[in-house]
Amino acid sequence: MSYDVYGIGNALVDSEYLVTEDILAKSGFTKGTMTLVDQSERAQLVTLLEDTEKLSMSKLAGGGSAANTVVTVALLGASSYYSCKVSDDKTGDFFVADLAAVNVDTNLGDQRPTGVTGECISMITPDGERTLVTHLGITQTFSPDELDHQALSSASYLYIEGYLISSPTALEAVQKAQAEAKTAGVKVALTLSDVGMVENFRPAFEQVFSTGVDILFCNEDEAKLWTGEAEREAAASALQKLCPQIAMTLSGDGALVTGGDGQPQWIQSEAVKPVDTTGAGDTFAGGVLYGLSQNLDLTDATALAHSLARQVVSRFGARLSPQEIAAILKAF
Repeated sequence: MSYDVYGIGNALVDSEYLVTEDILAKSGFTKGTMTLVDQSERAQLVTLLEDTEKLSMSKLAGGGSAANTVVTVALLGASSYYSCKVSDDKTGDFFVADLAAVNVDTNLGDQRPTGVTGECISMITPDGERTLVTHLGITQTFSPDELDHQALSSASYLYIEGYLISSPTALEAVQKAQAEAKTAGVKVALTLSDVGMVENFRPAFEQVFSTGVDILFCNEDEAKLWTGEAEREAAASALQKLCPQIAMTLSGDGALVTGGDGQPQWIQSEAVKPVDTTGAGDTFAGGVLYGLSQNLDLTDATALAHSLARQVVSRFGARLSPQEIAAILKAF
């Protein structure tokens, strides 16, 4: 079987909490970022949220940035595959079943290693901003062993989650996947994932760029931090020196995309008051990759992606339902 998008990334199960600015401040985590923690730090945060503040988890959901993206691709009607790593615990069972329910093929089977499946706590403040606290668990040991070489070589796009490069074994898997994609004529897409990743793992990203990236996903803050440019258009133009196509989101202002001529094009989006920004960038990337895999140009693919991202931020949760996606496709 061939696939439109083959994704690699962390396998996480999300726990969402609606918090006040005061509770977020007490947690000590920087608003709007992703922080990696160990099991002890995660337990301390759960104690703060559920015991001290008497909050309850609002939702348990399958997560992981690239997982959200390939789920979006699948729900839009294209074929997708996800290579990841979970353990044989109940959380891992939930993750496997969650992807199977939306027809995403994976490398996961019944014989999974013993360990702890990765989890992400998402703290959502009243302004809709999400602050992510992640315990990677067994996904931190994602490696080339989790790659499905046949599925990868049959795909139209390889999608790489930037968060992976924090792990040496996962970075090895990323570079191996890139090399195989290049040999098979599969286009490579990468997301920068988070400003913290850009700040702390630039040399690893540079290795990935040197191997070859065809389309880059990022937001405005990540782009400016990477390039040192103060203006969004200049940042987009500078990024195109790294790869042929850029899709840079501008929060409520839409996105800047660049193609062969190097001139950034502003694709506007209707403004919406965000309720929960979790998964917005992931959903956007899924919309773009779906569109490109179905022979839309980058401009039209971005317009579709805007419609999807606008819907996902208008309510709680990182993924759209099949019904929501069907309605967006019908109106597009």
